[in-house]
Amino acid sequence: MNFLKIKTSWSNAEFSIIKLCMASAYILIGSYFHDFFKNYYPLLFVIFGITLVWFVYLWQTKMKKEKQE
Repeated sequence: MNFLKIKTSWSNAEFSIIKLCMASAYILIGSYFHDFFKNYYPLLFVIFGITLVWFVYLWQTKMKKEKQE
């Protein structure tokens, strides 16, 4: 579990990716009971999936970079 102890620094632009990822997850969870957002589920799943993969990739590259220094 050493990967939880590695510290990284994020720019505002990079941090916005995790915010978008979490916001789409919140909308998915919050709108589960509302019919208004029912038509937007595929789009929200796509946004969530893309931003999740993007965030994990950025996190992994930053951890590798910090570990080498």
